[in-house]
Amino acid sequence: MKHIIEGKPAKPAAAIATSAVRFVEVDAEFAGQRLDNFLIRQLKGVPKTHVYRIIRSGEVRVNKGRASADTRVEAGDLVRVPPVRISDKVAEKADRPAPPREFPALLEDDFLIAIDKPAGVAVHGGSGVSFGVIEQLRQARPTAKFLELVHRLDRETSGILLVAKRRSALVALQDQFRERETGKTYLALVTGTWPANKKVIDAPLHKYLQEDGERRVRTTTADDPDGMRSITLVKVRSTHAPRPMQGLPAMSLLEVTIKTGRTHQIRVHLASQGHAIVGDDKYGDFDLNKRLKKQGLKRMFLHAWRLQFNHPSSHERIELRAELPPELGDFLKSEPNPPHV
Repeated sequence: MKHIIEGKPAKPAAAIATSAVRFVEVDAEFAGQRLDNFLIRQLKGVPKTHVYRIIRSGEVRVNKGRASADTRVEAGDLVRVPPVRISDKVAEKADRPAPPREFPALLEDDFLIAIDKPAGVAVHGGSGVSFGVIEQLRQARPTAKFLELVHRLDRETSGILLVAKRRSALVALQDQFRERETGKTYLALVTGTWPANKKVIDAPLHKYLQEDGERRVRTTTADDPDGMRSITLVKVRSTHAPRPMQGLPAMSLLEVTIKTGRTHQIRVHLASQGHAIVGDDKYGDFDLNKRLKKQGLKRMFLHAWRLQFNHPSSHERIELRAELPPELGDFLKSEPNPPHV
């Protein structure tokens, strides 16, 4: 039985000063975490480069001894956290923490939260984004000892996102993702009529940087030493006729299951077959995207619809579904005589 639990906003936590030496005892929930990740949580707002610098210098001690960034802390360890100097800009940012926000919960218990993430919200801060889901959730739940992302979704992708509430749950769930024991299925609307007999895409992916520093991914050959094997399964859910009056081509709504979790895997795999996801601003048809916006579709049509995994405590097989958000469902319904979806 699955319970739907709506979270309630809470007051934001107060900023923690880092102007004096602190000795922090490691809680059981953080046992097994790398020292660098432990410190990053303790020194909110401090650049990661600075965190690594104080570890290398020996200013950080674990049980009075020097330790490296990859040292695993254990429950009861005493970690010396030195005072840190941060720039006025970083200090100002720390004084303006992420606004607290709760997100619709598909499932919540003592071990995890399954969130229905809206499009346009990053899962975490970085790369020009001040904050994301995890920072906002931590601000909304200041008494929560442990909240960590289990996996990621692209900023413009909506749907199911797992957050662990205990370190044991984080490790168990991430092991399942790594060992491909989860079932991850997305709904994607693509250009053209997808051939029904095209059910498997098995093409390695290669990550690279453009001249402007923007990260991109492309398909490559099996003999590419930098290529990572990537497998995507495709099932046609419905086909949609062209809308010549609006300048829109035929489109196909696909159920896409990924067997590997590579960066931009679905977007690149589908585009490589000549059927890019509509609204995709990196790998899609840019002229078509402009026409789509006039018809009400202002985002990429990619949604993490279904997720299957074993519960980290009970080991029960869980299946969660997040139906299409209104902005996607309404676009499908807006066509003349739309098919049943």
